Amino acid sequence: MSVLQQAGQQIISMTAEAVGALGTEFSEEQVRLEVPKDKSFGEFSVNTAMQLASVLRKNPRQIAQEIIANMKTENTYVQEVSMAGAGFINFRLSQRYYIDVIKEIFAQGDDYGKCDIGKGKRVNVEFVSANPTGPVHIGNARGGAVGDVLAEILSWAGYEVTREFYINDAGNQMEKFGASLEARYLEMFGKEFTFPEGGYEGDYIKEIALEYAKAHQKKLLTEESETRQEILARFGLEKNLSEIKRALDEYGVAYDVWYSENSLYEQGCVAEAIEQMKKTGSTYEEDGALWFRASEWGCDKDFVLVRSNGLPTYIMPDIAYHLNKLQTRQFDIAIDVWGADHHGYVPRMKSAIKALGIDEDRLGIILMQFVRLVRQEEVVRMSKRRGEMITLSDLVAEVGRDAARFLFNYYNFNTHMDFDLDLAVEKSNENPVFYVQYAHARICSIISQLRATETIEADLSLLTEEEEIELIKVVARFSEEIAVAAETFDTSRIPKYAVEIASAFHTFYNRCRVRCEEESLMYARVALIEAVRTVLKNLLNILGVSAPEKM
Repeated sequence: MSVLQQAGQQIISMTAEAVGALGTEFSEEQVRLEVPKDKSFGEFSVNTAMQLASVLRKNPRQIAQEIIANMKTENTYVQEVSMAGAGFINFRLSQRYYIDVIKEIFAQGDDYGKCDIGKGKRVNVEFVSANPTGPVHIGNARGGAVGDVLAEILSWAGYEVTREFYINDAGNQMEKFGASLEARYLEMFGKEFTFPEGGYEGDYIKEIALEYAKAHQKKLLTEESETRQEILARFGLEKNLSEIKRALDEYGVAYDVWYSENSLYEQGCVAEAIEQMKKTGSTYEEDGALWFRASEWGCDKDFVLVRSNGLPTYIMPDIAYHLNKLQTRQFDIAIDVWGADHHGYVPRMKSAIKALGIDEDRLGIILMQFVRLVRQEEVVRMSKRRGEMITLSDLVAEVGRDAARFLFNYYNFNTHMDFDLDLAVEKSNENPVFYVQYAHARICSIISQLRATETIEADLSLLTEEEEIELIKVVARFSEEIAVAAETFDTSRIPKYAVEIASAFHTFYNRCRVRCEEESLMYARVALIEAVRTVLKNLLNILGVSAPEKM
């Protein structure tokens, strides 16, 4: 429990005990702890008096006064209790609280900010899962940043996290991939070919076919079309996966598991999932196809699981995959990071999970809105070589990994995003990633200059200026921010919190001289900014962004 949480719990306990002394039952769970908008009222407040007004049939202000009279603040962080307004009870914390926050940061160091709301539950976070028939594009870039940071937040919140990439190496898209490669391969040798309808037309298809032709020449010309397509698809898949892994590694994303869709068929998982769906009593046959009574489980209409030709529809392996995660591998929670175009897919997957007897709350789904790249207020395309798409590698080359990861998480995944390429590389306070990194570098510079004379243990009780107190208040919230971000899957809280700390630091620095004439105060302020540096570094590490010592 952090120092902030301890202070909050003390107030909750004292309030419940004080109400009990009035002869009224009131549990700690009923105490609503809030932060007053007006800082002059203190750090916390409760509206308990208003809650009890109808029960005690008294004016809330009178009730508040009686509660305050029974408050016991000994051995707590509370220095003063007062009443305001219609009966709010306000709490001001002692200097010891602020001292202990700084001491807590020094004691925990790289672990400061962690909490244990996850209780070691096993979570699988599946994200990006780009179609292996092509490069990682700009939409995947947002998913990569959000998924990776969410996994890290959950880890900091006490969950046991597995990062997973689902390889869509089965089904119709692989058939089109093989057919597209075959067409380009035959074209190179002047052979007659028919390009498949809806096939992949990007230059990268020509590049893969050319690479195979250089290595194996006319070897495949004598093969049957089906065999030729299969060989080319396998070759292309291996090449594309290698490129995907390289691009994601460059982006700072590393997976624990690369899970093959094809393995679900090879291991009989899809067939087993079909049988489990039948056993639920929620399927029926019509026109030779197997249907799921999805309308009975929250969907607007039923849908087909297995076609009349015996082949599973695209959703069936996905059901098998989620069964594998939640049932076979026994993850407590499975989180999918999908694009907004999967909106209609969510109720289908949720309904299937429910029908199979699995709590739908164990499946969390993030739907990311779309991204546009903008330069000088105009939508741009960066990839001239590939032409038809903007790749992750293009973006990282243009703005760098730090800016991409920070900015993709700075905006909530529920919002459409215009990624401003000019802003991303701008070295100004308008660029949030630069603003935060500059604060960290500035602190490092100050400490580097003063470290040689730092020989006296700091007297933290000297930190009484408003800007000093406000800075400590902000950094004290770290574990609370982690907990909320983990519970809501809102990764945007972390970069915004980092900006808030950087802002509080810059305000402090502009108004409170660190290198001051009073040596003991200087040491206290050095200790304060060292604590802030630790917090900023931890936040940037969560975001997968560097914490430079010089800018």
